[in-house]
Amino acid sequence: MADSTDITDLARTVLDTADPHEKAARAHTVARLWRDGSCNVPDTAQPVANRPARPDSPELVAPGDVPRRRLNGPAGRTALLHAVAHIELNAIDLAFDLVARFATDTAIADDRRRNFISDWITVGDDEARHFNLLSDRLSELGAAYGDMPAHDGLWDAATATRGSLPARLAVAPMVLEARGLDVTPGMIDRLVSAGDKASADCLRIIYTEEVAHVAAGVRWFRHVAERAGKDPENWFKALVRQHYGGSLKPPFNVEARASAELFPEFYQTLT
Repeated sequence: MADSTDITDLARTVLDTADPHEKAARAHTVARLWRDGSCNVPDTAQPVANRPARPDSPELVAPGDVPRRRLNGPAGRTALLHAVAHIELNAIDLAFDLVARFATDTAIADDRRRNFISDWITVGDDEARHFNLLSDRLSELGAAYGDMPAHDGLWDAATATRGSLPARLAVAPMVLEARGLDVTPGMIDRLVSAGDKASADCLRIIYTEEVAHVAAGVRWFRHVAERAGKDPENWFKALVRQHYGGSLKPPFNVEARASAELFPEFYQTLT
């Protein structure tokens, strides 16, 4: 598969790589091959495993069992960065799973298929860079990804939407990544208050670039809604209620969400 020029095959090589640093490196390689024009889009894609390959650590536990620490101490700041690194590792797989699983989906117009792939390859490339950024910062703090438990909620959402492109777009970028836009500014402020400017700068980079990731989700959700003859706002609400395990939690970062064209009419009634 590694010698294939089929972009869905190449996307699966990212999913099939267990070591997190090798996964990030593979994501960069596949992105470069796509941008170089070395890949083709198949007529049909091969089946994709329900779960990507994962390292032996971190231990995956229920969300409520992940230790919580105050950010005013080094252990708390390290735990925060570890949790965000875990999200970014999952986000690599979410982006490449979108390509491997849905690049040939009939919900996408044929003349827009390469644009769809380019958008999610770019997102996956960004997420790999974010993971490396956080991994390097953890190393500076004397820690490493895998040192602490983490939860698997993000991939639970991927599993719940594995059979539906519109559901995946609604739940992954438009709910889960949009939640990152809501909470990250507060985390940045707390890190600055704790005197950890270096960690805050890492989160600033991620926060700025995540706006474009949410925007990609909105753009492609609107595309599949138009092709399906659905009202995007009402369909989004119905899909979230069906596939997402809880209500949305305010307060919302209305300004950042609007920058991604995710307007309050989509999410206000889902709280």
